[in-house]
Amino acid sequence: MSGKHIVIGITGGIAAYKSLFLIRLFKSSGYEVKVAATRHALEFVTQLTIETLSQNRLYADMFEPTLHRDVQHISLADWADCVVVAPATANIIGKFAHGIADDALSTLLLATRKPIFIAPAMNDKMFGEPTVQHNIELLQQKGCRIIGPQSGFLACGSTGAGRMEEPGQIFRVVHQHLTGAGRLAGKRVMITAGPTYEPIDPVRFIGNHSSGLMGFCLAEAAAAEGAEVTLITGPTHLSCQHPAVCRVDVTTAEQMFQECMAIAEQQDIMILSAAVADFTPAQVAPEKIKKVSDSLDLHLVKTRDILATLGSRKREGQLLIGFALETEHEIENATRKLHTKNADVIVLNSLRDKGAGFGTATNKVMMITKEGKTFESELKDKHAIANDILDVACTIIKQ
Repeated sequence: MSGKHIVIGITGGIAAYKSLFLIRLFKSSGYEVKVAATRHALEFVTQLTIETLSQNRLYADMFEPTLHRDVQHISLADWADCVVVAPATANIIGKFAHGIADDALSTLLLATRKPIFIAPAMNDKMFGEPTVQHNIELLQQKGCRIIGPQSGFLACGSTGAGRMEEPGQIFRVVHQHLTGAGRLAGKRVMITAGPTYEPIDPVRFIGNHSSGLMGFCLAEAAAAEGAEVTLITGPTHLSCQHPAVCRVDVTTAEQMFQECMAIAEQQDIMILSAAVADFTPAQVAPEKIKKVSDSLDLHLVKTRDILATLGSRKREGQLLIGFALETEHEIENATRKLHTKNADVIVLNSLRDKGAGFGTATNKVMMITKEGKTFESELKDKHAIANDILDVACTIIKQ
């Protein structure tokens, strides 16, 4: 990437230390790197470290005496092929969203007409605050790409959304944008996510505890690798930020089945991470069922098996990846599912693993291929697990 110029913006959060790894990733890949930092950022990382790693002078003081006649925030904006703000605190997000320029980095951002990537990092309560979310939406409307954040253990001691995305993933997103190349460039990928809700009457349903996070992480990761992604998701409050992800919302297992079948033939990779209901009420009551007796009998019938149907229709060259959530005889049951449904890979979750499965920001999986190879991950956040799954998928595609 000789000749490509990256400006990394660093703000005053504990995640600033990760920016040093990000500088190294870009430098080792041949990029020219310059850094613009806020005054508070230098409470966490030093000017000497930044300048040593980037091999360029740090831009942190708008009023620093200089022998150059150029206006630095303008010349730096013109020099950059893109700007990456990592970490991006609530403060810099708010300033940029509302056109406030009162320091080196905020003036640079307003002067930049090149692609801007924002990697938020803050406490989970701050990230979820409506004003911060509104400011992020404003930046997206400006055309900024939001990368992350992850959910997990935060420096303040709480657990939730707010951890800065890992430097490797930030690098992959930016590199793919600038080069148009990714491991999945030109590939079409279908991903299912979330639960399905099977109605009993107009107000009640049968469902499960899936949040959909694993599928959303897979969609973001596949899009970052250059894929054209269709995300078919059951009910969830999650949102997908990458513009290459086409989201299709469904409610029931039958709706998910129909949407999958409609586009399956055109897909190169199909990843079925949704927790689809195995059974659905045979009849849906037209009105709310009243509590007039001590018991209620429901007659349930099987839903159509999406993985098995796709496996039976799979054409040559397609890669089909299914998920198995098991509570006993995990490997045996997952391997049986792999072969009976003609999948290429089964991703095994075990509810015996603390911190894995439904309703958590982390996961621990074992991937089993139809050739009998296994790839086991340690417990880590679902964004990282998504990348592990795609690593296996890309390895198989290259064979």
